[in-house]
Amino acid sequence: MSTRPTAHRLRPRLSLLTAAALLAGCASVSPDGLRGDVAALTAGRTTGVPQAALPAMGPTARAQAQQSIDGWLAQPLTQDAAVRIALLNNPGLQARLAALGVADAERVQAITLPNPHLSLGRFANSHEREIERTLAFGLLDLVTLPWRTQRQAERLQIATLQAAQDVVLLAADTRRAWLRAVAAEQVAATHGRMVEAAEAGAELARRMVQVGNWSRLRQAREQATLQEARSQHARARLAAATAREELHRRMGLWGVQTPYQLATQLPPLPTSTLPADGIEATALRERLDVQAARRQLDTQAARQGWSRAGAVFGDIGLAYSRNTTNERDSGHREITRGWELELPLPLFDWGGAARNRAQAEVEQSAAQLQDTAVRARSEVRAAWLTYRTALDLARQQQAEVVPLRQLISDETTLRYNGMLASVWDMLAEARNSTQAVAHAIKAQRDFWLAETDLQLALTGTSPGALQGLASGATATTTPQGH
Repeated sequence: MSTRPTAHRLRPRLSLLTAAALLAGCASVSPDGLRGDVAALTAGRTTGVPQAALPAMGPTARAQAQQSIDGWLAQPLTQDAAVRIALLNNPGLQARLAALGVADAERVQAITLPNPHLSLGRFANSHEREIERTLAFGLLDLVTLPWRTQRQAERLQIATLQAAQDVVLLAADTRRAWLRAVAAEQVAATHGRMVEAAEAGAELARRMVQVGNWSRLRQAREQATLQEARSQHARARLAAATAREELHRRMGLWGVQTPYQLATQLPPLPTSTLPADGIEATALRERLDVQAARRQLDTQAARQGWSRAGAVFGDIGLAYSRNTTNERDSGHREITRGWELELPLPLFDWGGAARNRAQAEVEQSAAQLQDTAVRARSEVRAAWLTYRTALDLARQQQAEVVPLRQLISDETTLRYNGMLASVWDMLAEARNSTQAVAHAIKAQRDFWLAETDLQLALTGTSPGALQGLASGATATTTPQGH
């Protein structure tokens, strides 16, 4: 179908199309790869690091980041410094942020109008020669440009929220790795002291047997105690080494960067506790995974209205033609102009499948949002219970168990000085006191692990399996004196 409108009528239409094309070309990618948006979303969600720096693009920024990392590693590594290093240097996070930049470029590509098609044709016979010129483009791409721009912006926002979740998860994982590494080194040191006490007892038993004051049975018991202490010490050293390797992986360190010095002690227990009031409302309001699920539902709901129209009328095309015909004999030249509108006929596909799919996607997103909200409520309650119980147990170890063991050790020393207790009683109590200190360190570590999980469940995303009190259930029995 074609007509021949005059040129002055076509010029305003072409001007409108040109303006629309220019507007579509104004979209551009973010110069920082949306790292600023991710940093804004994670502000206040990486505990102890209110505004963590993320890896920037460019060699100059990378050199400055490496200089900061070297400065932090030159000092005893604190928990906050470990998190900052991980956010700047972790290769997995760098890949995730680069993928976000790819998503931004795909957004710009999706809202950019496709290039028009120019067709040229030359036809000739014995009487005349004809030249055809046709400029065509997809009309639906122009009509749906505002909707596609909004949809792609929503999709990019969801991708940004997911990248922010990765940042918060990495920060929490690095904190856990630092806590485990510091606690493991402290526990290994206590097991070293237990080995020293067991070695003293074994050496004394050997001398007692030599002078005939002890039986071989009692010496064998002391040797067994020594071997058990050495085995526990070896396992403690292995745990410290593996925990340190995990911290290396989180921070993205290797080679000459790994011989840094860790802080010597865990943070002290807090004097006040986080109340349980309003934690569910905080999780539903602040958690990034809940926000991402809500955005996903909004995007699918907005897309539902266009899905059927896009399936039925997705191939609408508009073309402008200008043909020139020259007669060979007379030299007469004729120019014809016109436009063509191409419309699909919905004879077979009325868009029912597309409509049903869009409706199912909306229902899926709604169910995912509800599932995320239910999980957030449950996780934050479980995290708070674990946090509160771990704090009570850690305080019990520090305020009651360790002082009791110290009192028993002091009383045993007094009895030994008064010749009412033997040197074996002294050595046994030394081992018991050291074991109590190891349990107190583990309880303190478990509290800070639970606190990390609670903060993550409140403002970040799903913490996964809660650390809880697993170590307390597998604690070894305190050895008894002979």
